[in-house]
Amino acid sequence: MTSFRAARRSDLPAIIALLADDALGSAREIVSDPVDSRYLQAFEAIEADRNQLFAVAEDEAGRVAACLQLSFIPGLSRTGMWRGQIESVRVAADLRGSGLGTRFVEWAIGRCVERGCGLVQLASDKTRADAVRFYERLGFVASHEGLKLRL
Repeated sequence: MTSFRAARRSDLPAIIALLADDALGSAREIVSDPVDSRYLQAFEAIEADRNQLFAVAEDEAGRVAACLQLSFIPGLSRTGMWRGQIESVRVAADLRGSGLGTRFVEWAIGRCVERGCGLVQLASDKTRADAVRFYERLGFVASHEGLKLRL
C-alpha cells in the first residue's frame, strides 16, 4: 500500500531524480551527490511556509515513488477565495499508468478541501500531451491561457 506524506530532507535525492526523469526535466534539473545547495535552500523555504507542502508517495518498500508540490494561495478575487496550486507532479516511470498518479492528485485535492480552498489549479507544459489528458480525466479544465516570463 502506498502512503502519502510530507517530504523530508532525506527524500531530496529521490525527488530530484523524479523531477529529472523526462525530456524537460533532464534539461533543467541537476542530479548530483551531494544535493545541489539550491535544492536544499528551496526545500527549507517550502518547509518553513505553512502555505506550502512538498509531498511524496512512498511505496511498500519505502521508495519515493512520486512527488508533488502543493501551494495554498490566499486571494481577494472571488470573495477572498483560497486556491490550491499543484506543481511538480512526477510519478516513477515504472509506475506510470498504475493509478498512483490519480490517487496522489486526489489526495492533494483533499488537502485543498481541508484548507478551505474553493479552486484547485495547475499548469502543464504544452509538450506533455499525456499529462494534459491525465489532468482532464481528473476533471481539470483548460479554462485559461497560461503565460510565463523567464527572468
